[in-house]
Amino acid sequence: MPKLVYYVASTLDGFIAAPDGSYDFLPLEPDVAAHLAAHWPQTFPTLSHPHFGIDRPTGRFGGLLMGRATYDPALRIGVTSPYAHLRQYVFSRSLPPSDDPGVEIVDADPVAFVRDLKRQPGGDIWLCGGGQLAGQLLPEVDELVVKLHPIVAGSGVPLADRGFDPHRFALAGTRAFDSGLVILHYTAAPGPAAG
Repeated sequence: MPKLVYYVASTLDGFIAAPDGSYDFLPLEPDVAAHLAAHWPQTFPTLSHPHFGIDRPTGRFGGLLMGRATYDPALRIGVTSPYAHLRQYVFSRSLPPSDDPGVEIVDADPVAFVRDLKRQPGGDIWLCGGGQLAGQLLPEVDELVVKLHPIVAGSGVPLADRGFDPHRFALAGTRAFDSGLVILHYTAAPGPAAG
Protein backbone atom coordinates (compact mmCIF):
# COMPACT_ATOMS: atom_id res chain seq x y z
CA MET A 1 0.00 0.00 0.00
CA PRO A 2 1.43 3.43 -0.90
CA LYS A 3 2.59 5.62 1.96
CA LEU A 4 2.01 9.33 2.40
CA VAL A 5 5.39 10.99 2.97
CA TYR A 6 5.55 14.60 4.12
CA TYR A 7 8.97 15.72 2.86
CA VAL A 8 9.55 19.37 3.69
CA ALA A 9 12.09 22.05 4.65
CA SER A 10 11.56 23.77 7.99
CA THR A 11 13.10 26.28 10.35
CA LEU A 12 14.02 25.31 13.92
CA ASP A 13 10.79 26.92 15.11
CA GLY A 14 8.63 24.96 12.69
CA PHE A 15 7.97 27.29 9.74
CA ILE A 16 8.14 26.12 6.12
CA ALA A 17 7.72 29.54 4.52
CA ALA A 18 7.61 33.24 5.34
CA PRO A 19 4.24 34.87 6.10
CA ASP A 20 3.95 35.77 2.39
CA GLY A 21 4.59 32.15 1.35
CA SER A 22 8.15 32.71 0.11
CA TYR A 23 10.89 30.33 1.16
CA ASP A 24 14.05 31.79 -0.37
CA PHE A 25 15.43 32.35 3.16
CA LEU A 26 15.87 28.54 3.37
CA PRO A 27 19.06 28.09 1.34
CA LEU A 28 19.98 24.97 -0.59
CA GLU A 29 23.63 24.60 0.33
CA PRO A 30 25.92 22.67 -2.09
CA ASP A 31 26.54 19.75 0.31
CA VAL A 32 22.80 19.31 0.85
CA ALA A 33 21.93 19.78 -2.84
CA ALA A 34 24.29 16.99 -3.89
CA HIS A 35 22.79 14.61 -1.32
CA LEU A 36 19.20 15.45 -2.25
CA ALA A 37 19.87 15.15 -5.98
CA ALA A 38 21.31 11.68 -5.38
CA HIS A 39 18.73 10.41 -2.87
CA TRP A 40 15.57 12.49 -3.44
CA PRO A 41 15.78 13.51 -7.15
CA GLN A 42 12.01 13.35 -7.66
CA THR A 43 11.55 16.25 -5.23
CA PHE A 44 13.29 18.74 -7.52
CA PRO A 45 11.11 20.68 -9.97
CA THR A 46 11.47 19.31 -13.48
CA LEU A 47 12.92 22.57 -14.84
CA SER A 48 15.79 22.38 -12.32
CA HIS A 49 16.94 18.86 -13.27
CA PRO A 50 19.69 19.93 -15.73
CA HIS A 51 21.12 22.36 -13.14
CA PHE A 52 21.45 19.60 -10.54
CA GLY A 53 22.62 16.90 -12.97
CA ILE A 54 19.42 14.88 -12.67
CA ASP A 55 18.89 12.87 -15.85
CA ARG A 56 15.90 10.65 -15.17
CA PRO A 57 14.55 11.09 -11.65
CA THR A 58 13.70 7.76 -10.13
CA GLY A 59 12.63 6.95 -6.64
CA ARG A 60 9.79 5.93 -4.43
CA PHE A 61 7.16 8.49 -5.44
CA GLY A 62 4.39 7.98 -7.96
CA GLY A 63 2.66 11.27 -7.31
CA LEU A 64 2.54 14.36 -5.17
CA LEU A 65 0.00 16.51 -3.38
CA MET A 66 0.17 20.27 -2.99
CA GLY A 67 -2.06 23.11 -1.98
CA ARG A 68 -2.90 26.14 -4.06
CA ALA A 69 -0.29 28.35 -2.38
CA THR A 70 2.45 25.80 -3.15
CA TYR A 71 1.33 25.58 -6.79
CA ASP A 72 0.97 29.34 -7.37
CA PRO A 73 4.71 30.20 -7.82
CA ALA A 74 4.88 27.84 -10.81
CA LEU A 75 1.71 29.29 -12.31
CA ARG A 76 3.09 32.82 -11.94
CA ILE A 77 5.97 31.93 -14.26
CA GLY A 78 3.73 30.07 -16.71
CA VAL A 79 4.56 26.52 -15.58
CA THR A 80 1.44 24.38 -15.25
CA SER A 81 3.30 21.17 -14.40
CA PRO A 82 6.22 21.95 -12.06
CA TYR A 83 6.88 18.27 -11.34
CA ALA A 84 6.13 16.85 -14.78
CA HIS A 85 7.93 13.60 -13.89
CA LEU A 86 5.21 12.84 -11.27
CA ARG A 87 1.43 12.77 -11.19
CA GLN A 88 0.41 16.03 -9.48
CA TYR A 89 -2.72 16.66 -7.41
CA VAL A 90 -3.41 20.30 -6.52
CA PHE A 91 -6.02 20.97 -3.84
CA SER A 92 -7.98 24.10 -4.64
CA ARG A 93 -11.57 25.24 -4.52
CA SER A 94 -10.92 28.21 -6.81
CA LEU A 95 -8.75 26.89 -9.67
CA PRO A 96 -10.49 25.62 -12.81
CA PRO A 97 -9.66 22.10 -14.05
CA SER A 98 -6.15 21.89 -15.47
CA ASP A 99 -5.51 21.55 -19.20
CA ASP A 100 -2.26 19.80 -18.35
CA PRO A 101 -2.74 16.00 -18.35
CA GLY A 102 -0.17 15.60 -15.55
CA VAL A 103 -2.04 17.87 -13.13
CA GLU A 104 -5.38 17.20 -11.48
CA ILE A 105 -7.12 20.00 -9.61
CA VAL A 106 -8.88 18.44 -6.62
CA ASP A 107 -11.91 20.07 -5.01
CA ALA A 108 -12.61 17.32 -2.49
CA ASP A 109 -11.87 16.35 1.08
CA PRO A 110 -8.08 15.77 1.22
CA VAL A 111 -8.32 12.97 3.79
CA ALA A 112 -10.85 10.94 1.79
CA PHE A 113 -8.87 11.59 -1.40
CA VAL A 114 -5.60 10.36 0.17
CA ARG A 115 -7.25 7.29 1.65
CA ASP A 116 -8.49 6.43 -1.83
CA LEU A 117 -5.02 7.02 -3.34
CA LYS A 118 -3.49 4.70 -0.74
CA ARG A 119 -5.79 1.90 -1.92
CA GLN A 120 -4.51 2.20 -5.48
CA PRO A 121 -1.37 0.52 -6.77
CA GLY A 122 1.67 2.65 -7.41
CA GLY A 123 4.48 4.44 -5.69
CA ASP A 124 4.35 6.40 -2.49
CA ILE A 125 2.73 9.83 -2.36
CA TRP A 126 4.77 12.94 -1.63
CA LEU A 127 3.01 15.60 0.41
CA CYS A 128 4.83 18.59 -1.05
CA GLY A 129 3.05 21.33 0.91
CA GLY A 130 1.78 23.59 2.21
CA GLY A 131 1.03 24.00 5.85
CA GLN A 132 -2.76 24.03 5.65
CA LEU A 133 -2.91 20.90 3.50
CA ALA A 134 -0.37 19.19 5.79
CA GLY A 135 -2.47 20.14 8.80
CA GLN A 136 -5.52 18.47 7.29
CA LEU A 137 -3.56 15.38 6.25
CA LEU A 138 -1.40 14.94 9.37
CA PRO A 139 -3.35 11.87 10.59
CA GLU A 140 -2.66 10.20 7.23
CA VAL A 141 1.10 10.91 7.16
CA ASP A 142 3.08 7.66 7.32
CA GLU A 143 6.54 9.25 7.17
CA LEU A 144 7.78 12.73 7.98
CA VAL A 145 11.10 13.84 6.47
CA VAL A 146 12.16 17.29 7.68
CA LYS A 147 15.10 19.18 6.23
CA LEU A 148 15.74 21.20 9.39
CA HIS A 149 17.56 24.47 8.71
CA PRO A 150 19.55 26.15 11.49
CA ILE A 151 17.28 29.20 11.27
CA VAL A 152 14.69 30.68 13.62
CA ALA A 153 12.09 32.63 11.62
CA GLY A 154 9.73 33.87 14.34
CA SER A 155 6.60 33.54 12.22
CA GLY A 156 5.41 32.24 8.89
CA VAL A 157 3.62 29.24 7.44
CA PRO A 158 3.68 26.44 10.02
CA LEU A 159 4.79 22.92 9.15
CA ALA A 160 1.26 21.67 9.93
CA ASP A 161 -1.43 24.32 10.32
CA ARG A 162 -4.12 22.80 12.53
CA GLY A 163 -5.55 23.12 16.00
CA PHE A 164 -3.83 21.55 18.96
CA ASP A 165 -3.90 17.82 18.24
CA PRO A 166 -0.57 16.09 19.02
CA HIS A 167 0.61 13.31 16.69
CA ARG A 168 3.57 11.16 17.67
CA PHE A 169 6.32 10.12 15.26
CA ALA A 170 9.23 7.75 15.83
CA LEU A 171 12.73 8.76 14.76
CA ALA A 172 13.93 6.48 11.96
CA GLY A 173 17.13 8.25 10.96
CA THR A 174 19.17 11.45 10.86
CA ARG A 175 21.72 12.97 8.54
CA ALA A 176 23.72 16.06 9.49
CA PHE A 177 25.55 18.30 7.03
CA ASP A 178 28.51 20.62 7.49
CA SER A 179 26.32 23.56 6.46
CA GLY A 180 24.23 23.00 9.61
CA LEU A 181 21.15 21.43 8.08
CA VAL A 182 19.92 18.14 9.54
CA ILE A 183 17.56 15.75 7.78
CA LEU A 184 15.25 14.10 10.30
CA HIS A 185 13.34 11.02 9.14
CA TYR A 186 10.35 9.90 11.18
CA THR A 187 7.68 7.25 10.86
CA ALA A 188 4.18 7.51 12.29
CA ALA A 189 4.06 5.99 15.75
CA PRO A 190 0.97 4.11 16.91
CA GLY A 191 -0.74 4.97 20.13
CA PRO A 192 -1.50 8.17 21.99
CA ALA A 193 0.65 11.22 21.25
CA ALA A 194 0.66 12.60 24.75
CA GLY A 195 1.13 10.67 27.94
